[in-house]
Amino acid sequence: MPRPVTLFTGQWADLPLTELAPLAKAMGYDGLELACWGDHFNVQEALSNPEYVKQKLELLHQHDLKVYAISNHLVGQAVCDLIDERHKAILPEHVWGDGDPEGVRRRAAEEIMDTARAAEKLGVKVVNGFTGSSIWHSIYAFPPTTQEFWEAGFEDFGKRWSAILDVFDQCDVNFALEVHPTEIAFDIATAERAIKAVNNHPRFGFNYDPSHLGYQHVDYIRFIRQFADRIFHVHMKDVWWGHGDGAVGVFGGHTNFGDHRRYWDFRSLGHGDIKFEDVIVALNDINYSGPLSVEWEDIRMDRVHGASESAAFVRKLDFTPSKLAFDAAFERK
Repeated sequence: MPRPVTLFTGQWADLPLTELAPLAKAMGYDGLELACWGDHFNVQEALSNPEYVKQKLELLHQHDLKVYAISNHLVGQAVCDLIDERHKAILPEHVWGDGDPEGVRRRAAEEIMDTARAAEKLGVKVVNGFTGSSIWHSIYAFPPTTQEFWEAGFEDFGKRWSAILDVFDQCDVNFALEVHPTEIAFDIATAERAIKAVNNHPRFGFNYDPSHLGYQHVDYIRFIRQFADRIFHVHMKDVWWGHGDGAVGVFGGHTNFGDHRRYWDFRSLGHGDIKFEDVIVALNDINYSGPLSVEWEDIRMDRVHGASESAAFVRKLDFTPSKLAFDAAFERK
């Protein structure tokens, strides 16, 4: 049976959920992956107000929508990051507090633990998000950077996130890191290292998103097969690369998305360079049966047009794997 097609609401947080839910249904979606910002899903409200979760589920039910995952990327980013003024703009006030970096990291960790508890109340099994990284700033190894320096960053991640993951385990919820530049894991090699850093914790896995791997020239199909037992959720998002004018490389040149000089940019599904049929084949091979969640980002296109087109694209692309060998009928009985 084809997988449910859902919409990640993070890029739609300017709309109240009462407006977005009917719009999402009209655009062709089966459900929503609720972002923990805007008014889409409030972690603390879910824990303190007995009616809050019930009201959210009733709203979705009114529009024949389901929820399979929630996402708390913004708070997760602060758990391991070197904190600066940019974080204040994305964090809830109770997490930012007085802005003291270690205090922010500690409160962010507590909020992610609470996110697991809120997910349990909502009845979902996956929380997607970011982890942040204390060593991302050293991605280009100058001044000369030792493996010991990088290992200290993975140890910091392991220490902070192992305690968080234990709470996820208590709640029977998985944490799915969206492998992404600025996170502790941003390619296959660092994803392997991140798993090791949390001692192969069973609650730590990935929100697979090929767009963040493709423009880096990481094999995004190999990623699926290599981490088959840790693909907890899937984002469908496209990207193109090699389309700039030669002025900007893969590091982005401090340009904004949509700048014609950029080497890469996110695109609406089907308008970029990701080979999504290969993605679906690999997901079938590992027996992934969860949602295919559209994370819509394309600065060049109207978002309602693009998200509607993307829902149809995914629905047409997804197919159930065969249960028969196609050549079995050739055999003489």
